[in-house]
Order: sequence, then structure tokens, then C-alpha cells
Amino acid sequence: MAKNRQLIIPAVILGIVLIVIAIVYWVSTASGLPSFFPGHQAGSSTHHVKHGIAAFLLGLACFVFAWFQTGPAGG
Repeated sequence: MAKNRQLIIPAVILGIVLIVIAIVYWVSTASGLPSFFPGHQAGSSTHHVKHGIAAFLLGLACFVFAWFQTGPAGG
């Protein structure tokens, strides 16, 4: 995998944002989600656990990607 050190900071920021989104999905009901979130339903009392898990795993993947980009540039 080619190393691109310019992608480390954006990957870490995206990872943090995705983990925050996962927490919002886990804590809020479907009616309490922001209207631009997938799964928002007015008057619904369900939680979107699977959406939260997906966002969390994508956030972890961004951290792993950033970690691999910090390694030595040799090949």
C-alpha cells in the first residue's frame, strides 16, 4: 500500500466524526435523530443500533488506515 502522509489528519478527523455519529445513533431514538441522518422517523421510539455499529466500525477503519499511513515508507 502506498503511503500518503497527507491523508493521516483527514482520516483521524473522519474517524472521530464517525464514532460521534455512532454514539448519537446509540443514544438517540429515531425521532430524536437530526433530520439529515438516515433512519430519522418522527414519532418513533426505536434506536438504530445497526446504524451505530456500522458508523463505529467505519470510524475504527479510518483510525487503522491512518495508523498504517504513519509506518515507514519502505517497500
